[in-house]
Order: sequence, then structure tokens, then C-alpha cells
Amino acid sequence: MPTWVLHTEFKFDAAHFIDGYDGKCGRMHGHTYKVHIKAKSHKLNPSKYLKTPDMVCDFKELKWAASDSKKGGLDHSVLNEEIPVATTAERIAEYIHKETKNRIPADIDLHVTVWETETSWVEYTDQDV
Repeated sequence: MPTWVLHTEFKFDAAHFIDGYDGKCGRMHGHTYKVHIKAKSHKLNPSKYLKTPDMVCDFKELKWAASDSKKGGLDHSVLNEEIPVATTAERIAEYIHKETKNRIPADIDLHVTVWETETSWVEYTDQDV
């Protein structure tokens, strides 16, 4: 069976605090988040930008979170004001995954990795691994 796997990485800067956290992460602070997205498909699709079925999905749709917060992304935002879940790395990855799935064809297997620091990251998918 033919299989295509897209990979893309991007960064965004944001502030956040973890509400209820007993420690310094409970106070407002910032990170340069690095995100890796892997999108796997067994067929090619059209996109919002290309009407013919010649791509898994558009890289633009995978990188939406890198856009400025005033343009619908997460860059230079206070995450607590932008996302409806706790701002742990786990929930940020889950949120990016969910929002990205809403922008791409339904049959794409998506994996999102979010680095909060160079040595701390989380991976999220809605599939069994």
C-alpha cells in the first residue's frame, strides 16, 4: 500500500502559567516551543490551496500554530488566554493535534511532538502507538 509521511517543524514563542501548580511553573513565564508534526496518509488529497489530489495535506495547514496569535496561531500569545485546557506541555500537544486535525483530511494519521525546553518534550497522537 502506498504511504506518504510528511514531517514539518516550527517554533513559536508564548507565555503561560500552570494554574494550581505548586512551584515556579505556577507563575507566568515563557518558552520558545518547538513543534514537530508528522502526517501519514495512504492517499493523496486536494487542499484549500491545490484543488488536485497531489498532496497528503498542505504544510501551511500543519504550521498554523506558528502564526501570530492575532492571526489565529499561538505565537507571541499568553497560552492561558488562547487555549481552553491547562497549559501543560501534554495539553498543548493535544490541543495542537486537535486543531490541526480540524484543518486536514480526516484519514490522516497525525503525531504532534512539542518541546517545552531542549531536553523536555511530549508526543501526542490519537492512535495506538
